[in-house]
Amino acid sequence: MSQSLLPLSAETYVTHPLHSGERNWSQTNCYVDVFIEVLHALGLDPLAAGAFTLSGDFEGDQWTFFKFPPEDLRTLYGIDISEFNIWKPVLDHIAEQLDYGRLCTVEVDSWFLPDTRGDAYGLDHVKSTIVPQMLDVEGRRLGYFHNAGYYELEGDDFDGVFRTGVHADIGGLPPYVEVVRLENIRRNDPDLVANAVALTTEHLRRRPADNPISRMGKRVEKDRTWLTEQGLDAFHLYSFGTFRQCGASAEMAASFVDWLNRFDRPGTEDAARSFTELAAGAKALQFAMARVVRGRDVDITGTIEAMERNWAEGMATLASRYGG
Repeated sequence: MSQSLLPLSAETYVTHPLHSGERNWSQTNCYVDVFIEVLHALGLDPLAAGAFTLSGDFEGDQWTFFKFPPEDLRTLYGIDISEFNIWKPVLDHIAEQLDYGRLCTVEVDSWFLPDTRGDAYGLDHVKSTIVPQMLDVEGRRLGYFHNAGYYELEGDDFDGVFRTGVHADIGGLPPYVEVVRLENIRRNDPDLVANAVALTTEHLRRRPADNPISRMGKRVEKDRTWLTEQGLDAFHLYSFGTFRQCGASAEMAASFVDWLNRFDRPGTEDAARSFTELAAGAKALQFAMARVVRGRDVDITGTIEAMERNWAEGMATLASRYGG
């Protein structure tokens, strides 16, 4: 017997436009992507929660691994997210929380996630976050949100995800799990725009005092020789933490500013264009550095300088309207 929170089918599920293939970065990271789809499936607008992209920074060796802050989701939608204590099999916890009308985020091994076919599925052990919403323990079936959509798996993959059967790992550390409480969820909240504007000002106050693109550019130049020595496998990991997080965050920021122009008031269209160009610049930088790793001499100075201007101009436009 299966239990589910929403009447969804992997065959008919339509992803949110933020995951459109027409974007420079159709995927961001596993946590942001999964919550875009969870919010979308719950009938909520994930774009309203995009203010957090404005406070991202370069951390010295990578761009901020940006995530929807739990406090923002609580403010905007009444959703309460907190870390969950695992004291029995994860499968049992998820089943019980679904009975309570709640979701859980769970870190699992992408080796057992069929939606990563051609990337990690059956090829590489990569940690990723899913949100189960349909569970059939007897039939060993699971419906889950992951990355840019909603999917289903069964059989051996079910056992692998939950470390049961032949994949039982009694001595392994329990995964990181969060409980997503939906008891106080608010749809069509008349204060949604006002709350999103307040969060915009808050995240602008937390933005870096200097230009983080400048610091990232200096680090990338410094890492040229090291990357060439490490090869493409290391570059893919490096690229995810730098170019992809920077670019995906900027593109989501552009979409959020478009949302503000529609639902708050117009006047910051230039900021949306700046962030869109920043996202495209990060993609161009990724391609340029891939050529460097392959042994070509590529000048990235112009790309970095354009990205610096885009970050500065976008932030200045928003700060003039929303403070911070």
